[in-house]
Amino acid sequence: MITTENLPQFTEEWLHEIARYNHHAELLPEPNKTALLVVDMQNYFISPEGRAYLPHGAAIVQNVKRLMETFRRVERPVIFTRHVHKADGSDAGIMGWWWNDMIVEGEAQSEIFPEAAPLQDERVILKHRYSAFYQTELDAMLRSAKVEDLVIAGVMTNLCCESTARDANFRDYRVFLPADATGASSEEMHLASLKNLSYGFCPVTTTRRILQSFE
Repeated sequence: MITTENLPQFTEEWLHEIARYNHHAELLPEPNKTALLVVDMQNYFISPEGRAYLPHGAAIVQNVKRLMETFRRVERPVIFTRHVHKADGSDAGIMGWWWNDMIVEGEAQSEIFPEAAPLQDERVILKHRYSAFYQTELDAMLRSAKVEDLVIAGVMTNLCCESTARDANFRDYRVFLPADATGASSEEMHLASLKNLSYGFCPVTTTRRILQSFE
């Protein structure tokens, strides 16, 4: 099981495993053109009482916090997503058929885990599909802030993070995915996404490397 304590060791192994695919690993985001997107760090996934609790998700909380604190310090945008649906499922579409459980807007499980919560003036996007770009204002928000580089952190690596990273790439954003600030329901799924994304969509990096670009 991936924990906060063994996460650095796992991360080193993942980066070694994907090295032959990770063609742009040396790249760093440009500080004055970068935003941080914190994906679905909700009680549903991160709280031990969550219905879809992810130990891997809980293990990345401290790195997600480090990213948030640094972006706030240098006054760069920190944007959050929450995956939610109406209680009647009218906005669920095919996801309501695929999954036997939904995160319902208004329930405690839909709220962002307190340790990774937004400040009062930070934007929170409500989404109903894996990608944070799908039928949301995210693209317009980034364009208006003149963002060109997007750091994606949160859960799940292989669903919402990967879908959002691909959509960002299609829109010509440079995406940076920290392997130690994203989490999945299994190491196998996490590593598969790191391979896919590093091969064709974005550099896979670490929290420490991203923070270096702000030093």
